Amino acid sequence: MKKLIAMLLSLVLCASLLAGCANETTTTQEEETTTTDTTQQETADPAPETEEPAPAPVEEEETPAAPKYVFLFIGDGMSYPQIQSTSDYLGALSDADYWQAEPSLDDNQGAILDGSEYLNFMNFPVAGSAVTYDSNSFCPDSASTATSISTGHKTYSGTINMDETGTTAYETIAEQLKAQKGWEIGVISSVNLNHATPAAFYAHQASRNNYYEIGLELIDSGFDYFSGGAFLKPTGAEGDQEDLYALAEAAGYTVARTQADAEAVTDGPVIIIDEHLADGDAMAYELDRTDEMWSLADHVAKGIEVLDNDNGFFLMCEGGKIDWACHANDAASSIHDTMALADAVQVAIDFAAEHPEETLIVVTGDHETGGLTIGFAGTDYDTYLNLLESQKISYAKFDSDYVSAYKENKTPFEEAMADVTELFGLKTEGEEGDKLVLTDYELELLKTAYEKSINGTETGYAQQAEYVLYGTYEPFSVTLTHIINNKSGVSFTSYSHTGLPVAVLAQGVGSEAFGGYYDNTEIYQKLADILEIQ
Repeated sequence: MKKLIAMLLSLVLCASLLAGCANETTTTQEEETTTTDTTQQETADPAPETEEPAPAPVEEEETPAAPKYVFLFIGDGMSYPQIQSTSDYLGALSDADYWQAEPSLDDNQGAILDGSEYLNFMNFPVAGSAVTYDSNSFCPDSASTATSISTGHKTYSGTINMDETGTTAYETIAEQLKAQKGWEIGVISSVNLNHATPAAFYAHQASRNNYYEIGLELIDSGFDYFSGGAFLKPTGAEGDQEDLYALAEAAGYTVARTQADAEAVTDGPVIIIDEHLADGDAMAYELDRTDEMWSLADHVAKGIEVLDNDNGFFLMCEGGKIDWACHANDAASSIHDTMALADAVQVAIDFAAEHPEETLIVVTGDHETGGLTIGFAGTDYDTYLNLLESQKISYAKFDSDYVSAYKENKTPFEEAMADVTELFGLKTEGEEGDKLVLTDYELELLKTAYEKSINGTETGYAQQAEYVLYGTYEPFSVTLTHIINNKSGVSFTSYSHTGLPVAVLAQGVGSEAFGGYYDNTEIYQKLADILEIQ
């Protein structure tokens, strides 16, 4: 009986426990359901709050359109020394107490150097530097460096837009713009139109000396505007080929060989040959140019008139005689031709002011020439740059107009010195402190050079020493420029090119790409990227 009662109590206890578990489960489920329903209700019907304003849509920055008008100015042989010496010369001319501030003086009397006067392109917002070596030299030539700028490829010195084997041709930025965009193309040079730098925008030759073949490629280019110096070898190396000017006219080009004809030009295709040709059938040095003669700026202005259209144009302008002046170590001529290039750039700046959202201007050099520097051992920390204002004539015009006559007439040195004083300011005597008075050392150098030039008299110098003194130039003329350079505190190290980097200065649409320090092949690549060339 007791066992039966114990079993009944156990069953009742189990049933109670099972009922409790079931009830707890139901309660938990109900709580979860209530919580879920409440959460859903809160989500569906949140408590009223102050609404925050929706964020304004982010405006995407507009990518500037590619420029429609592109100017590329190349100062041949123009690196930092050519730009800075010109800037410093202009600063010296405008500084009334420039000499009083010279560091060699014990008492500067409160004089303070005013500094340089910037050329227009020195004020461009973007400044870069380009390294210039080519495929076989750290001191490259114009053909290879212009090839780098126009195609983005290195090659050997003397080669134009072809590889080192002379078998593969490279397409130029100008050719690509003509073919891919249908742009009008212009090429200007103060030297010959089939010289290395202008040729690098339309020709493809293993040798830059293939002047006739380069001229044929100019005619075949289909470009719209050529202007500057005359063709070299227009009837071939042997003078037995059909004249390039006649071939150009037959191909549809107007050939203008007088200034009046050039002024009458309104459209292309046209080839303008400057009427007032000088040494090497190139344009005159700016130092020798008279007011009635076209300047480089005039050739740019006419180029804009001919090329201007709604589709776009590319205009390359070379200041080629900067290079020629520096080869001859003629600092005054280099300075004046650098100023002439700046005047030409100003024409583009004025155009850009009317088309600010459509224009890109780039100013650079292809290499440095002459190893020009501001400073000379004989003047220590002093400079007298305004002495260069005394030079009124280029070495080349002095050669052609004066030295040739001295040779013919066997003119005595003392008589020639009268011309030297008038044209260069140098003199054998003068007041104390006159920096243009020749020292005994300088006078002896000049007399020896005069005898070498006029009478062929042996100098007594070793051959190497003679080359350092004269290079391949007229001994009398180059000695004159050396003396006035050095008196001014300027000097050269070479009659050839050097390995200095060149400045790259830019303004306008896409100009920001040209900042930095890079290889000269990048100039092409930056232009191609900006202009969306394939």
